[in-house]
Amino acid sequence: MSLSIKHAPLSDNPEALNLGPYMCVADANLRVISIFDDLKYDRADVDMMSPAMRNHAIARLDPLGFKQVSGTVLKHHASGICCFIPKVYALGASPFDITRYTPRGEHDFYILTPTQTACQYVDFYSHAEAVDRVKALIIRQLINLYKLLDYLERKSKHQEFANAIGHLRFVQREAVTSEPLKRRRALGRMI
Repeated sequence: MSLSIKHAPLSDNPEALNLGPYMCVADANLRVISIFDDLKYDRADVDMMSPAMRNHAIARLDPLGFKQVSGTVLKHHASGICCFIPKVYALGASPFDITRYTPRGEHDFYILTPTQTACQYVDFYSHAEAVDRVKALIIRQLINLYKLLDYLERKSKHQEFANAIGHLRFVQREAVTSEPLKRRRALGRMI
C-alpha cells in the first residue's frame, strides 16, 4: 500500500488511484476513474462496464482498502469514500446519462468507460477544454467516438463538439498505432 493511501484521505490525493495502464483517474475534479478494455470498437457496441473491466477495478482497488459492498459499490472503510460503477439501465441508453441515476457523495468517485468519461468532459467543460481532455484520454485509453457522436444532443455545446470528432478520430488512429496503446490487449483476453 502506498504511503499516500495510508496517510492521506483519498479525496486529497486522487492520483493514488492511477492503477496501471488500464485504469486511471481521468479527472480529479469530476472524480472520475476511467477503465479501458479494448483497442477495437464498433459503433453498435453497448457502452457499459464489461465483467472483465469490473473485475479489474475490484482487483486493483482491493489492495488500497476498497472492498466491494454491492455489485456496483466499492468502499474504502477507513475514509468512507466509495467508488460507484453506475449501471446501464436500458440497452441503447445514452452514455451521457450514465451518472444520472447514481448519486454520490462529495468525495466519492465514478468508475466509467472511456466513452462515458468523454461524455462527462463534453457536459462539464468548455468546448476547448473538453476537446483537450478527450485528446489526453485518447492517448491513454481509446474512446468509441462514433458512439459518442450518435448520442450528441441538439444543444449547442454538443453540436460544437461534433465538429471536433474528425480531428479526434485522427488523434485516436495515431494513438492506436503508437506506444503505449499498440501493444495492449483487451482485459477479457489477458491470461
